[in-house]
Amino acid sequence: MTATLALGPGIADRLASIVSGVAGGALPVRIRAWDGSESGPAGGPVLVIRDRTALRRLLWSPNELGLAQAYIVGEIDVEGDLADGLRQVWRHARATGLTGGGVKVGLADRLRAARSVLRLGVLGPKPPAPEVQAKLDGRVHTRERDRAAISYHYDLSNDFYRMLLDSRMAYSCAYYTDPAMTLEEAQHAKLDLICRKLGLRPGMRMLDVGCGWGALAIHAARHYDVTVTGVTLSKEQRAYAVEAAGDLPVEFRLQDYRDVADGPYDAISTIEMGEHVGAGNYPVFAATLHRLLAPQGRLLVQQMSRGAHAPGGGAFIESYVAPDMHMRPVGDTVALLERAGLEVRDVHGMREHYVRTVEDWLDTLERRWDEVVALVGEPTARVWRLYLVGGALTFEEGRMGVDQILAVRRTPEGVSGMPAVRC
Repeated sequence: MTATLALGPGIADRLASIVSGVAGGALPVRIRAWDGSESGPAGGPVLVIRDRTALRRLLWSPNELGLAQAYIVGEIDVEGDLADGLRQVWRHARATGLTGGGVKVGLADRLRAARSVLRLGVLGPKPPAPEVQAKLDGRVHTRERDRAAISYHYDLSNDFYRMLLDSRMAYSCAYYTDPAMTLEEAQHAKLDLICRKLGLRPGMRMLDVGCGWGALAIHAARHYDVTVTGVTLSKEQRAYAVEAAGDLPVEFRLQDYRDVADGPYDAISTIEMGEHVGAGNYPVFAATLHRLLAPQGRLLVQQMSRGAHAPGGGAFIESYVAPDMHMRPVGDTVALLERAGLEVRDVHGMREHYVRTVEDWLDTLERRWDEVVALVGEPTARVWRLYLVGGALTFEEGRMGVDQILAVRRTPEGVSGMPAVRC
């Protein structure tokens, strides 16, 4: 172990001085260093730095990825409310202009920080990334890489998702029509809302692109008497969905959306799958949906969005949750659907509903923490805690959104088939 010179003040005070110099203000949360010293405001969350390697990691990656990696491997932890701690850090970052692009400091501050870092004994080679980080090869959004990206996230374990989600395994934003609703009830309300917007009637053919564990396809077949085809790239999802569907008129395929060729379908849904398509491939995705949809058929896209200032997925999400994910402003998605020949009829913002959905998932994760750790290991469990806490906060603060976009394929004569009046 590298020796640390006598410092006088505790290590926490030295760290506070560094942060103050490079971040333009006092610590937003209290910190406790590995020597037991503390610094910063009392009465709130405490950032515990258990290992000096965390600081070396942040020297190499002074951004969300460095912090996330240190948390995942347990080099740092948070005592108290993790969401409140992240909220305070984000508030500080916005106030000091540090959002977007990592820390930017002047030469004098860098030299002062370097001297302090030398005395702390944390200089050294870049620490290895946590073992649970995604490791994908090949060109982005080829069929092979997309299959690997989907498998990384969705093939984690059906037992894990069964532990976290509602009984239908619906893994998307729920719809809380009443504040007293449970997650189970809100997911049922979401599935039914989609079916009503699609105008499902007995005998219709429906395609569910990115069908997950089959919740929507099974609901549509059971309650609306339609025949459904669901496609997914996840072997685990398909296996679960086939068993859950029983003898309902539902077919689940292990198939890329680009390879679906048995249209036209009377209705198409794609629920939080468009985020996985990628920026360059979205025009192909939209054109495929248009090609597979019958004239006067309806399309329902439920999709997450990010503001124009921060498109993409974010370094943490793309490295540890959903590789190659891409989100954009909802208006850009609407434009891409329109360019493919679809007529967008309405956009239903549901951002606040996702705050509640993620909080319900997080409550379950915390309540069953020991079971989750035993099943998937502590690093993966910590990834999911950070993912859900951060996700709820980004939706709460409006840095991400989620929308249901209803579109239709007109006939060549311009007939949409939509009713003149809708409530």
